[in-house]
Amino acid sequence: MNQIGMFNETGVELTEEEKMIQKLVKEVLKEEKVRNAECNIIFVDNEKIHEINREYRHIDRVTDVISFALEDEMENEPSAQYEMRVLGDIYISVDRAKEQALEYGHSFLREICFLAIHGMLHLLGYDHQTTEDEKIMFQKQEEVLAKYGIVR
Repeated sequence: MNQIGMFNETGVELTEEEKMIQKLVKEVLKEEKVRNAECNIIFVDNEKIHEINREYRHIDRVTDVISFALEDEMENEPSAQYEMRVLGDIYISVDRAKEQALEYGHSFLREICFLAIHGMLHLLGYDHQTTEDEKIMFQKQEEVLAKYGIVR
């Protein structure tokens, strides 16, 4: 059984968004055949994500999502000593998600769900450093969103 912890460190009500993100992240894990895994999604404001970006990535600016994959140096399957795979944490800036939704002309729900899926795929080892990798990752994101009717 997969477990997704949701932590809202903002004053913004996200009940409906959190429910949808739970469904979408579970869908990603199902599609990727990941079982017995856990991760956390933490909603923060621009100030907090800027601080995290500066401290851990040495990039002094606000960003939309940051993933901290805990399995980068570990095997992908739980060993005998670990029942659950601990995938890591995903930090999403609610402020930046709102800004980008306006900028891109789609809903806040679509943007915050996109960021959650994006972060989850990073936890699972996907990246977008090359054009080919970006194509694969973004196609997976769009497929999951479309499956649940979340389109631009």
